[in-house]
Amino acid sequence: MAEVTITGFSHVGIRVHDLERSRKFYELLGFEFIVGPVGPEPVAIMKHPAGIEINFILNAPESETPNVLMDVEGKKPGYTHIALACADLDAAAKALEAAGHEITGRMEFLPGFHGMFVRDPDRNVVELNHDSR
Repeated sequence: MAEVTITGFSHVGIRVHDLERSRKFYELLGFEFIVGPVGPEPVAIMKHPAGIEINFILNAPESETPNVLMDVEGKKPGYTHIALACADLDAAAKALEAAGHEITGRMEFLPGFHGMFVRDPDRNVVELNHDSR
């Protein structure tokens, strides 16, 4: 059997309805716009100084729709969220809430390891966590 050699994490693809509203949300998290829309889908790319890249697939036809992995009865397989390490959860919560984004949950996973959840404009779940252990 051939070995598959992974050399790193490339990007997360997120289907969105409106590039500008998605871009504003992810800019709050420190992402920078790189290019787009490009290609036949089309796609727009944002990158964070920490090296994380997001590709927005710009073909969601509806502006408001339930997240089928998180908001409907019966759990389906699939990616449920992205998790991003965050230096200051309280500051992040204040910035997100001031921009009109609700923090949908907070938790302490382990002593010293805290997290919170927020939805992007297309209802995709973003977890921000901080490890102070």
